[in-house]
Amino acid sequence: MRVDPDSRSAQGLTTFLQFVALNVLYIVACVPVVTAGAATAALYEVALRYADEERGYLIRGFLVGLRRNLWRGTAVGLLLGVPAAMTGFAATFWLATGSALGTGIGTVAVLLTAYLATALLCALALVARFADPLGRTVRNALLLPLAEPLRTLALLLRPVATVSLLYVYPPAAALVLTIGFSVGAYVDALVLHSIFRRRGDDPTALDPVSPFSGE
Repeated sequence: MRVDPDSRSAQGLTTFLQFVALNVLYIVACVPVVTAGAATAALYEVALRYADEERGYLIRGFLVGLRRNLWRGTAVGLLLGVPAAMTGFAATFWLATGSALGTGIGTVAVLLTAYLATALLCALALVARFADPLGRTVRNALLLPLAEPLRTLALLLRPVATVSLLYVYPPAAALVLTIGFSVGAYVDALVLHSIFRRRGDDPTALDPVSPFSGE
């Protein structure tokens, strides 16, 4: 039996194995926790490149991106990730009280957590895509959810759906550990490309665009 390495099936298997390896590398890079921001920025970098006509190297690109985005990705992760974690904890605390006041405060905290988490994902994508100063990156990330509410909401719903699936069906963890993060980043990249195209590939062009414009 002879296998043609240029056949569609062989190329498909190679790509699948690369996504698995990329997923494992990403998980390992996130183990120190503080490096999760840089690892996510690197993952977005290779996903954005691959989603653009399937070009670039996944594994080597991730390692290069991790080194290049280490400082900015880590800083963004701390600047937006820590407040998001704090508001998430506050939401859990106040909702657990069961009082009307606690429910009201908890609801506000949930909304703020969702906003900050969305801004965090946008910021890491901006780190991966643009070489802007840290302050401008954070500012644009905080404005993007307001300028692109539907598309940035889609970025948040993907990880929320993953967590919900794990809660309902824990064996799905095997899928998440093999391709969940890498394929999820690819799906996010498709949404991000749509956002960047609507902005003329300029993150500072943050005037609201109608979601029904068809652009």
